[in-house]
Amino acid sequence: MKSYWFVFCPNELMLTPLPDGTFTIPLQEEPPTETKPWTTIHDIDPMPDGTPVKTYRTSQPLPTGADGPATSPLRASYYKLPHDLYLKAGKCQEILYWDDNTRFCGVCGAPMKMHTNISKRCTQCGKEVWPQLATAVIVLIHRGDEILMVRARNFRGDFYGLVAGFVETGETLEEAVQREVMEETGITIKNISYFDSQPWPYPCGLMVGFNADYVSGAIHLQQEELSNAGWFRRDNLPRLPEKLSIARKLIDHWLGEDGQCL
Repeated sequence: MKSYWFVFCPNELMLTPLPDGTFTIPLQEEPPTETKPWTTIHDIDPMPDGTPVKTYRTSQPLPTGADGPATSPLRASYYKLPHDLYLKAGKCQEILYWDDNTRFCGVCGAPMKMHTNISKRCTQCGKEVWPQLATAVIVLIHRGDEILMVRARNFRGDFYGLVAGFVETGETLEEAVQREVMEETGITIKNISYFDSQPWPYPCGLMVGFNADYVSGAIHLQQEELSNAGWFRRDNLPRLPEKLSIARKLIDHWLGEDGQCL
């Protein structure tokens, strides 16, 4: 039976070009590259239509060429693959990342062995581990006809995003939103409402998006995290985040253009 094969080398994803200029994932019975006896091939939950999904990482150069496969970083594959395949590629990357980082037991140091498709068991003490998610919140803050946008110091481009941060142990998502906004900007908010969520496999995150309303306070930046911030109207927006991000989805929803913005 044919399977989708999500092959990473080491972080470049193998793609199959189609005649119309689009791309897909290799769909065949056998692995599309040479595998070694030590290659771990992971079975991932199937596609909605029942097509099996498998993934592995290889150190061998992928066979690319004019008539052969193409490669792409996972983030860039968002713009090349159908959305369902991009999402599945993200899950595959997360499983491979988890596998690479859980080779030995954190309790006794013995080798770990796959127990189920998404769990490992220590060969010595029996401890079991599963893939872990880092949950983060992100919020679009409204003040009249303006929204708050921030520029993080770790951004690689000149775009602005939204206040975001990781959820800490023992707090709710809404508490995390309030805390992150206060820590990063010094302002208070209210009417926190859930918007949407998004897997963020860079490497193993879950982004949970919210809207909120400004209450009070002047912007005081957390200098370790942010380099700039400001209130923006629809007619003076800075450069926006990429389409693949929930930050952009929040902004596009506010614009009311269903993604057809700058």
